[in-house]
Amino acid sequence: MTTPALSWDVVSVDKPDDLNVVIGQAHFIKTVEDLHEAMVGVSPSLRFGLAFCEASGPRLVRRSGNDPELVELAVGNALAIGAGHVFVIFLRDGFPVNVLNPVKGVPEVCSIYCATANPVDVVVAVTPLGRGIAGVIDGESPLGVESEDDVTARRDLLRAIGYKL
Repeated sequence: MTTPALSWDVVSVDKPDDLNVVIGQAHFIKTVEDLHEAMVGVSPSLRFGLAFCEASGPRLVRRSGNDPELVELAVGNALAIGAGHVFVIFLRDGFPVNVLNPVKGVPEVCSIYCATANPVDVVVAVTPLGRGIAGVIDGESPLGVESEDDVTARRDLLRAIGYKL
């Protein structure tokens, strides 16, 4: 038995600093509509664009959203990643913490690779069959361990923005 050729590609997600991105994997053409419904159910002020790479049939990048600029950005990044069954969602006026449970609740969703505002590199494995996400690099490496002052600042921030009482 011969081993198929394997190579690696790294795709830097193209996004403005003020946007959040969710990248995951799903398994069915219905994913686009179900993700759209999950997103609009979160908040009427949430702006989003999403794209999903089909892995069979016409192998199109399916797209949806309520913000044409974000839809275009999601499509461009989905094409750059080029891996079957991958979806990319960009968010404005909302945060991943608000959409992750609804996204994970979509029956077609298999996994979430990242949900972040950080710079992201997607590590893609390439074989003769196609491309698949092996992992993501989400942000930068730590510079140290938080001090007691940092702990206090973290706790105060979470309470100030309403995530903890």
